[in-house]
Amino acid sequence: SEHPSVALFREYLRIDTIHPKPDYDAAVQFLERVGTDLGLACQKVEVCQGHVVLILTWQGTNPRLRSILLNSHTDVVPVFEEHWTYPPFEAVKDSQGNIYARGAQDMKCVSIQYLEAIRRLKAEGKCFARTIHLTFVPDEEMGGHKGMEMFVQCPEFRALNVGFALDEGLASPSDTFSVFYGEKSPWWIKVKCMGSPGHGSRFISNTAAEKLHKVISSFLAFRESEKQRLKSDSSLTLGDVTSLNLTMLEGGVSFNVVPSEMAAGFDIRIPPTMDLKAFEEQVAAWCRAAGDGVTYEFLQKCMDQHITSTEESDPWWKAFSGVCRDMKLQLKLEIFPAATDSRYIRAVRHPAIGFSPMNRTPVLLHDHNEFLNEQVFLQGIDIYTRLLPALASVPPLPDEG
Repeated sequence: SEHPSVALFREYLRIDTIHPKPDYDAAVQFLERVGTDLGLACQKVEVCQGHVVLILTWQGTNPRLRSILLNSHTDVVPVFEEHWTYPPFEAVKDSQGNIYARGAQDMKCVSIQYLEAIRRLKAEGKCFARTIHLTFVPDEEMGGHKGMEMFVQCPEFRALNVGFALDEGLASPSDTFSVFYGEKSPWWIKVKCMGSPGHGSRFISNTAAEKLHKVISSFLAFRESEKQRLKSDSSLTLGDVTSLNLTMLEGGVSFNVVPSEMAAGFDIRIPPTMDLKAFEEQVAAWCRAAGDGVTYEFLQKCMDQHITSTEESDPWWKAFSGVCRDMKLQLKLEIFPAATDSRYIRAVRHPAIGFSPMNRTPVLLHDHNEFLNEQVFLQGIDIYTRLLPALASVPPLPDEG
C-alpha cells in the first residue's frame, strides 16, 4: 500500500554512505539503475580515486541552449546510534508517516524527488527545450574538496553547458519554504601561540597559554557581538551575520610542564556582505595584540562571495518564483548559514538556488533522529514536477542566439 516513490526513497536511505567509509559504489549503482529505468543517459566521472560523480541526463529538444542542473550529494554525516529511536539506516516509518534515517533531510530526499518528478513528466510524454542534468556527487559533507570542487574544473562539467542549478536547502518549521540565493564563506583558522616553557609550579612570564587566552577572548568577544546583533534585529537571519565558534584546542605534554606551544581552531562562517580583506586584517590585529610568537593559518578559506539574482527581471528567478506563486508557496529568501556545493557552482559563474521543499518540518540535518514525513516528501515531488518544466522552458536568452 506504500506509495512507490516513498518505497524508492526508503531504499536509498538504507544504503550506508556514512563517513568515514561511505559506500559510494552502492549509491551510484542504485542511482544508475533508477536512471536507466527512466531512460536517462548515464555518465560516470571519477574526479579522484574512489570518488565518482554520476551524471544522469534528460536530453532537451534544443541542446544548444544552456542546461538545467539538479545537484545532490550521496554522502551523509556520522551518527550516534545510542541517541536514535530507530536504527539510522533502516528507514523506519512510524504510524505518523515519519521516515527516520540519516540522510532523510540531508539530502537523499531531494535526489529521489528530482528523479520521481522526471518519472511523472516522462510518463506524461513531456519534453522541453533545455536539457536537464542530474549530478550525484561525493564528499559534500567533508567540504566537497574531492567532489564538486574538483568536478567544476573537469571538462565533463563544462560539457554540461549549465545555465541554472538547483541544490540543497534546509527544512523550514513554519509554513514558508526557505530559498537560499547565496551562502557564507567558511573560514577555518588555526591560531598558534609560542611562549616561554618551564615548571608548572612557577609564575612564568610570556607563556603560550596567556597569549592564547587573549586570542580566544578577542575572537569570542566578536562572536558575542554578532550574536547580539542577530538577537536585536528581527529582520536578520543566521545567514546575515558572521558565526564564529571555538572548535579545537591543542597543547600541553604534562600537568607539571608549562608548554611552549598552544593552539586553537575556529570555525567562522562569513556572509557575502562582509569585506573579507578587512575581516582578515581584524584577525591579524587580534593575533598581534596577544603578543609575539602568535601566528595563524587557514585550513579552509573560501573567498567566493557570488550570489544568485532574485530580481523578477532575471529569467531564471522569474521562472522559479512564478511556479511558487502559482502553487501558493510562501518563500523566505535567505543566505545559507553553512556551506553547500552551491558555492563551487556559483564560483564558476553559474546561478544556483538552494531549495529543499520541506516546510512544517523541524530542521534535523546532522541531528539525532533525523526524519522526514512521507506527505512532505511527496509534496516535494509535486513541486519539482511544476518547477522543472518552467526552468527547462525558459526562452532562449540573448547570449544563446
